[in-house]
Amino acid sequence: MTDTDRTPITRAFCAEADAQDPLAGLRDEFLLPEGLVYLDGNSLGARPKGALERAAAVIEREWGHDLIASWNTHDWFELPKRIGAKIGRLIGGERGGCVVSDTTSINLFKVLAAALKIQDQAAPERRVIVSERENFPTDLYMVEGLAKLLDRGYELRLVDEDLPLSEALREDVAVLLLTHVNYRTGALWDMAAETRRAHEAGALVLWDLCHSVGAVPVRVSEADADFAIGCTYKYLNGGPGSPAFVWVHERHQAAAEQPLSGWWGHASPFDMAVAFEPAPGIDRFLTGTQPIVSLAMTEVGVDLALSVDDRALREKSLALTTLFMRLVDQRLAHHDLTLITPEDPERRGSHVSYRHPEGYAVMQALIANGVVGDYREPEVLRFGITPLYVGFLDVWDAVETLRWVLDEEVWRAPEFQTRGAVT
Repeated sequence: MTDTDRTPITRAFCAEADAQDPLAGLRDEFLLPEGLVYLDGNSLGARPKGALERAAAVIEREWGHDLIASWNTHDWFELPKRIGAKIGRLIGGERGGCVVSDTTSINLFKVLAAALKIQDQAAPERRVIVSERENFPTDLYMVEGLAKLLDRGYELRLVDEDLPLSEALREDVAVLLLTHVNYRTGALWDMAAETRRAHEAGALVLWDLCHSVGAVPVRVSEADADFAIGCTYKYLNGGPGSPAFVWVHERHQAAAEQPLSGWWGHASPFDMAVAFEPAPGIDRFLTGTQPIVSLAMTEVGVDLALSVDDRALREKSLALTTLFMRLVDQRLAHHDLTLITPEDPERRGSHVSYRHPEGYAVMQALIANGVVGDYREPEVLRFGITPLYVGFLDVWDAVETLRWVLDEEVWRAPEFQTRGAVT
């Protein structure tokens, strides 16, 4: 299937695509409720079946029986580094180091502070951090908070329709912070091209991989990125609130000074020294004691992601997102849906988003009728495609349910108008 093919699509076509899908068997590795089409893996991934067994082993045997001995006997202390090394492979980070620790926001604070310190020593006149206005808000909030804390005249410059990236990268820029796949629109940056552009302008580059790792091939070393961060609870299916990761290029590891100098980042944590001495390499980006149960479950999802060739995963992701857009074009053209996701597959991540004036109520009606996506302001219906467990018939059923909700104006029901704390 291609983006230019306009042949009418049938349900039988989707069933045959599922039958021919070489990745279809991976769905059996996940627990998904019967009759539910789950298109919210870009917000919270589905539970791998093996996660319960792994959590039970940690809770019952390792914690319940072996108690504190498990820090050694079950390698609890090494978990952040062991899983980090696996994620380093997933993101093509051979020329650097990766650890799993803390949250995406906290890791952003760490690496941004380290990058600014490096730039301050080399080019103290650079006092601008460039990002995009459409970036996920927490990234911008963390930049603002760090700039205020440092009180050194740092400025956040935002790229938008009026200020393209090429014009924003001036001689005063210290760091470029971009999210590889936009959380709202699904638009995909060319990592290698934008990293090269920033380096030519004298800036360091920090990539947020939250909406790409596990669904979109990532090659941070090949792109010559400086730093990368990301979460594990979306396409890596690590579980709600599972720890995030941080990757640092090898050229920066000796000089990088992260400000949250906790004991796990010490060169010899069990010496209990009074003064902090950073560990060599990526280990210095660890902070405090890790959430072992969450870490252990995270590894199950990471191992599943590693079991699949990411090019095959990308091929299926693009086929499914293309199918979704074509079905909407063919079957819902009469409705007030505005596609905001790039149609060009080279510029598209793994979710599809539409604007609708009653987007929130429409999504609530979909969820109530067995199709789970999510809603983002303003007016955005977001459908995440996790190729590990989403199939072609899932996409057909989702679009057919969306057509019914709009045709019958199901969304007008009062129960779909009330907003919960989490939207």
